[in-house]
Amino acid sequence: MIIGGGAIGIEFATVWSGYGVEVSVVEMLPHILPNEDEEAAAELAKALKKRGVKVHAGTKVKSVEATETGIRVLIESEKGEETLEAEVTLVAVGFKPNSRGIGLEEVGVETDKRGFVVVDERMQTNVPGIWAIGDLTGKLLLAHTASTMGIICAENIAGKEPRTLDYRMIPRATYSSPQVASFGYTEAQAKEAGFAVKVGKFNFQANGKALGLGEYQGWAKIITDEKYGEILGATIVGPDASELLPELVLAQGNELTVEEIAHAVHAHPTLAEAVMEAAEAALGSAIHS
Repeated sequence: MIIGGGAIGIEFATVWSGYGVEVSVVEMLPHILPNEDEEAAAELAKALKKRGVKVHAGTKVKSVEATETGIRVLIESEKGEETLEAEVTLVAVGFKPNSRGIGLEEVGVETDKRGFVVVDERMQTNVPGIWAIGDLTGKLLLAHTASTMGIICAENIAGKEPRTLDYRMIPRATYSSPQVASFGYTEAQAKEAGFAVKVGKFNFQANGKALGLGEYQGWAKIITDEKYGEILGATIVGPDASELLPELVLAQGNELTVEEIAHAVHAHPTLAEAVMEAAEAALGSAIHS
């Protein structure tokens, strides 16, 4: 039993089900991977169900109690209450900072109401000479974010030319099967932000390399600004999704458009062709979808 359908919960569900364990995932919000594209979450939920994982989205956990044989969990959804039993329960409902008792209060370092250390774009706290990076700041709790923050922090301390991070545009990845990787705005977020959105999407089922690998569930989706073709974000569900995303992250960071992605010749057969084809779709000139 896994309580929490975010990245950690889903990754453990993938691993445990891969060993033949019966797994149930309970997520309070309407879909698993609640911070990701809703369509991507639905695609992954479908794949998990094929693996035998039971997904309970839009479901609250009312109680957890130990029994002689394991754990009993009372859940509640729009269908009513239900009792589930398992040998082990993993609680994966989020993060909290380990910031207490390390002297922050004594020196006056500012923290938010959850205990995360507040830093500026240079990674400096409100106390001169004290800097903070990574999960402790609550920015985007991922290893590659922490590593990049550390580099930027060191550069600022050394007096190098400052650079900043746009945390929204940092890639995110869930190492499930299939993988889910994304950055920037989801389709819903872009619309909510007021962009005139155009979407390009390409299914891996029409990608030769994916077919050859026997891993063709999923798709690549690129979110663009309709007026200028600027890349606002992307979500990829499928084989090696996390490896395919950097092309689009690089393009967005250098203000390239989907037209330039579409016109870049991609080797065949490669999974990366799906990114090119999604860009073609965003332009309305797809030929293989």
